Amino acid sequence: MFTKTFAALIAAAVVLGAPTPGPAPTQTNVLQFALSLEYLESAFYSGALAQYDAQAFADAGFPSWVRGRFEQIAQHEQTHVSTLQNALGDQAPQACQYSFGRLTDAESPYTDPRSFVSLSFAIEGVGAAAYLGASKFIDDKDTLGVAASILSIEERQVAWVSSAVLKQQPWDGPFETPLSPSGAYSLASQFITSCPSSNPPLPVTPFPALSVSNASPWPGSTINLTFDNSNNADAAYAVWLNGLDAVFTPLDGNGQTTVPDGLHGTVYVGVASSEQTPMSDASMVTGLAIVQMPFDSTAVEA
Repeated sequence: MFTKTFAALIAAAVVLGAPTPGPAPTQTNVLQFALSLEYLESAFYSGALAQYDAQAFADAGFPSWVRGRFEQIAQHEQTHVSTLQNALGDQAPQACQYSFGRLTDAESPYTDPRSFVSLSFAIEGVGAAAYLGASKFIDDKDTLGVAASILSIEERQVAWVSSAVLKQQPWDGPFETPLSPSGAYSLASQFITSCPSSNPPLPVTPFPALSVSNASPWPGSTINLTFDNSNNADAAYAVWLNGLDAVFTPLDGNGQTTVPDGLHGTVYVGVASSEQTPMSDASMVTGLAIVQMPFDSTAVEA
């Protein structure tokens, strides 16, 4: 179910240029980053729901309540936008221009209600992981409480799309996966075509995009990681982010690595120069890609 959508999502030939450090994360620019993600999510849902009416969802095999819940999610995202705009005041960035229809020469991940649903699952997951990863940069307790409330809803939306609509697992394990601002941006940026020049810089380091040869690999299988390494960085390891774990596997000179055991659900993979943890932008050679490793209710998560 996921293969075509996620293959398109991770195979986009979007090269963001040589890594250059963004500003050190502060509470203000972390909220600006969060607002940038909420703008993207809001545009995604409003555009899709304007394109696909109730009959389109019914023709795709979904019960009537599915589109109704997506309407509610769209309202949530717009409320998140308004909340963050009010919190930031005149420091709020403006919305960018987005494209969800086609990723360069890759197959379009969003051409009908079913591919929209699968892409919703991916985008919601990235947004939730971004909130979790950025929460440590928020000092004000009241602001942190609002961010935690948004995070909770984003996670519930991910679980609903995965389990109720796609009939997959409602969670990936006992812990959620946090993503750094740079890691989350490496996934979200492929849908951004342009932004107002007046927008403040985001607290991210842009990295070359990463594509994988199999979006739903089996443990123990060999996959290829493709990326632009014109900077001749030391691309020594694939790093697999799943829950609170970072698992490293050697990457050979042809970009091949072996998928490790013990991964469940949504997994984020990137290329790193070392096995150093906690991880930082300094050790990352590429942005992240998404792989899906669904499991049923009999799976042992150990």
